[in-house]
Amino acid sequence: MAFSAAELHVLRRSLAHALRSPTAPLSATEVQDCLRLSQSVDEAVAEAGRLADFLVADLSRYRQALPGSLPGYLELLRDALAAGYEPVPDDLAALRALRGNPAAAALLDRACGVAERSVRRRLAAPRTRLRALAGGKEDEPPRRPSPPQHPGEHDGPGTAERPVPKPSEVFPPRRAPAPPPTSRRAAG
Repeated sequence: MAFSAAELHVLRRSLAHALRSPTAPLSATEVQDCLRLSQSVDEAVAEAGRLADFLVADLSRYRQALPGSLPGYLELLRDALAAGYEPVPDDLAALRALRGNPAAAALLDRACGVAERSVRRRLAAPRTRLRALAGGKEDEPPRRPSPPQHPGEHDGPGTAERPVPKPSEVFPPRRAPAPPPTSRRAAG
């Protein structure tokens, strides 16, 4: 992220003011300058996000057009890795397929190193428990078991609980097939 000379001047002045006297109010022009700087920083962050999204989409298009787009793909991937892009499995698979090319082989080593560091960082990150529960509540009191209902009770019209049938009631046991009838010959 780059700042213009005017933005750096505002930033320097604001930091100096904060260090000098945190309780003294800023002048109206200083407040306006700080607001403009804040907007510029927000715009720069949004633009960086849009640029990263474009770069990833462009990289995907080049990867799909391989091997014909090899030089462009390698250049885009090299730039993306320099900008902090973490290669996806498709990138690693494409580079493995192209490792006969010396530039692709070198880039594969670099991409594998970046991917490995990324995985290690994610595994080393402290794991927090998910606290959000259904309904958006952070903590839900323990549920008390509902009192057993008597067979004649029900909560509303048509909601009486029916007993669950046993499998033997739904699917009666098979009977062994009867032996074929033996035929008797009439005496003649």
